[in-house]
Amino acid sequence: MNKIVVIGNGDVGSSYTFALMAQGVGNNVGIIDLDSQKVAGDVKDLTNGLAYVGPKRIYSAEYSDCSDADLIVITAGAAQKENETRLDLVKRNARTIKSIVQSVMAHHFNGIFLIASNPVDVLTHYVKKLTGFPANRVIGSGTSLDSARLRSAIGEKFQIDPRDVNIYILGEHGDTQFPVWSHGNIGGLKISEWLNQHPEFSDSDLIELSENVKNAAYEIIHYKGSTHYGIAISLARITKAILLDENSVLPVSVHLEGQYNSKDVCIGSNAVLNRSGIREIIEIPLDKDEIEKMRFSIQTLKDMQKEILESDS
Repeated sequence: MNKIVVIGNGDVGSSYTFALMAQGVGNNVGIIDLDSQKVAGDVKDLTNGLAYVGPKRIYSAEYSDCSDADLIVITAGAAQKENETRLDLVKRNARTIKSIVQSVMAHHFNGIFLIASNPVDVLTHYVKKLTGFPANRVIGSGTSLDSARLRSAIGEKFQIDPRDVNIYILGEHGDTQFPVWSHGNIGGLKISEWLNQHPEFSDSDLIELSENVKNAAYEIIHYKGSTHYGIAISLARITKAILLDENSVLPVSVHLEGQYNSKDVCIGSNAVLNRSGIREIIEIPLDKDEIEKMRFSIQTLKDMQKEILESDS
């Protein structure tokens, strides 16, 4: 049936629902939000376009609709403010997430959770703790957007289609993220090989691009108050990989169980996604500098996870 229930109809939630509509992903999409009037308006607005995208049911949902859903996508939560880090959001949004998850589980949901609320890695870990679900069925959007931003930036800089740029950002979806240059390639060339063939560019150009990507959210928030289109498209891509059983490799927030020498933490890592959720985590052999960056990112997130669990007890 490919039934999706979206919880949270703010900028991210409504943009995600539109992305699903435009890409023809999912044929049954329910929307839950405290602002029932906005949901009703969005449902009517989206339904007006069905003649151009094909049959799909879009409706204002209740928590009871979660009982037979394939995928619950949580986008609800306070928006990130200007000059506020994602980790500053953690305690405010944890209370909201707990209430949502309890309402979903009261109706015996047994599908897959996809979390987009920030800080996404910490809240993905929290949802896993709250539900007791196996790790493969609780997924965060992770560094999917960050990786897409970096590919787009490199594509623009080097005049290359971003789809032919294969570089991943791992770690926290936030300030401790890092690009895995050691395994990146452009059109089959290693990054070092590309730079050797294009002496007009240098390592400093790549470093500047990655720093710009890390700070992209702050810049967008400064301009327009929130980021939502990029993450909505990223969520739609993840959703498609799951519902169509694609076995696609995407950088999402996963629960480590020994990978990168760590356990009991959710963090951005490449993973194979299919109908079961996370089929497997791909542990990339990192170089010495990248290993240290991953360790720092993991510890940062573990510290924040601890704060949530302590405040929740």
